[in-house]
Amino acid sequence: MKKFTSYIIIGVMVISASCKKDFLDRYPQDAISPELFFKTEEDLALYVNGLLDLPGTGEYLGDQNSDNAATTAAVEVKNIMIGSPSSQTITNGWDWKRLRDVNYFLDNYNKAAVTQDIKDHYAGLARYYRAGFYFDKIIRYSDVPWYGRSLNPGDPDLFKGRDPRAMVVDSMMADLVFATTHIRTSVPSGTPGLWAAKMLYARIALFEGTYRKYHPELNLTGTAARFLDSARVQAQDIINSGNFTIYNTGKPDQDYAALFTSQDLLLNKEVILANPYDMNKGRSGSINGNVFGDYEQSVSRDLVQTYLMKDGKRFTDIPGYDKLPFVAEFQNRDPRMRQTLAGPGFTRAGDARPYIQRLNKNFTGYHQLKGYTNSTDQVITNSVDFPVYRYAEALLTFAEAKAELNTLTQTDLDQSVNLLRTRAGIPVLDLATSNANPDPAQAAKYPDVTGAMKGVLLEIRRERRIEFAMEGYRYNDLMRWHAGKLLEKIPEGMYFPGLGKFDLTGDGVEDIILIDKSTDIPAEDKKEKNSLGITLVYYKAGSIGESVTVYLKNGTAGGTLVTETNLRKFTEPKYYYRPVPYTQVALNPALKQIFDWQ
Repeated sequence: MKKFTSYIIIGVMVISASCKKDFLDRYPQDAISPELFFKTEEDLALYVNGLLDLPGTGEYLGDQNSDNAATTAAVEVKNIMIGSPSSQTITNGWDWKRLRDVNYFLDNYNKAAVTQDIKDHYAGLARYYRAGFYFDKIIRYSDVPWYGRSLNPGDPDLFKGRDPRAMVVDSMMADLVFATTHIRTSVPSGTPGLWAAKMLYARIALFEGTYRKYHPELNLTGTAARFLDSARVQAQDIINSGNFTIYNTGKPDQDYAALFTSQDLLLNKEVILANPYDMNKGRSGSINGNVFGDYEQSVSRDLVQTYLMKDGKRFTDIPGYDKLPFVAEFQNRDPRMRQTLAGPGFTRAGDARPYIQRLNKNFTGYHQLKGYTNSTDQVITNSVDFPVYRYAEALLTFAEAKAELNTLTQTDLDQSVNLLRTRAGIPVLDLATSNANPDPAQAAKYPDVTGAMKGVLLEIRRERRIEFAMEGYRYNDLMRWHAGKLLEKIPEGMYFPGLGKFDLTGDGVEDIILIDKSTDIPAEDKKEKNSLGITLVYYKAGSIGESVTVYLKNGTAGGTLVTETNLRKFTEPKYYYRPVPYTQVALNPALKQIFDWQ
């Protein structure tokens, strides 16, 4: 049963403005008078709790904008790469209401008749939220106006230009320093406390440090180390606190998956902050129908090939690895692979036989398990908590920051990355061996990685991709690593050598049959049965654009399942950023476009 010490689902309703006056010029006093409201700790708590906005199970769909997945959705970055983007076609993201709400609190919280430490705790939470708000903005736009106070109608700052990224980030860091100095460790369940603030601090510092290091167009390379060291310090504080451990019961085939199927993460020592769902309390979070099958996204073959073998060797070192069929791909791999993707032999709840991967046009054939709850009980499927911050992120942040600073040791690895590998049941990462023999497949993905720590940095990036696969981390990682060109590759799927019958469940008995595009799929009573007496699933195979049910790279000659053919082009550095929407520039000409956006 879920335990909510003070489970909060309280919203402070704030009035939104519209049209020209939507840009920070009306504030929550339309609904809340500071003279009447900001009096007690209860008032401060009510307002700040109304700012709570945790990511949830929808994050399991977040990798469809990366090389981890193929998608049929109208994903922004894909549309940019195949279209003719401009400030007139990219119009979302320039919303400032949340900042207005946060700043209104910071302008008024001191009116409360409470002690300073109480005021500082709630101010710390508000500044934590403000830093998170601006993090999203610098990721998207780089230079943005910084507003440290709420604005009244007619305020000249409403129409100022973009502040430099360096100034905005320094202001964010000041917010996070205050937050991590004053936020309490003991807070209501499901709300951020000190360690959540430190995790956000570490996340932002790592992003900014690596972004500055690998993006020379910013002219901020010389300041990268300062942020990398801040990431290290914050992650190390979390590690040294002793409050968190990797969830490991000695069951490498189950422990990782348990983090994404738990009915109660609030008591899990790996979870720094959880978003709790409980159907019986009116909070449902199931996305089973979205992540499993062929609804909108499917896992890419590139991600599948990134997982190591169970003995720690590289899958891509196997001769002919790129032509291995589905069942062979899953043999002796990192156990996290079968806990993230449905492998051969996977059986859905309520079914008597193993699931046969359903194939479809524009999909890879790989089915996502992370985010899927294998149960027929709706109360269970709708009541699985989401891990907002995991201790695993602190460990990987610590290792990556130290590697980027060229100070990583084997002891550091053993206290971070290797805890995750041990949980997964694969050999630990050796610093000397990794640096002496960098993976050529990884090196081809990240040509910017050089130096004495090249090999281990590539392995840390692999570990991060695997550990957080399908949790929505990948796109931002590609952006900060200056790896946008990887998005030009169209995701592919399972490999089939040609037409014929194939086993997808791993029992050696054929389950499906690919027939020629010129052949009609027979009526049900005319279909062939396998040796178990089960009717084969028929698919007409061919090339994209043909009247078939699955697309193969080489048509009836076989190859990987292909998902689309639209040529993708990632223009650097332009596509690492987004334009300010045209309508906003028309209202405020001081908002100049950068990096060739028009």
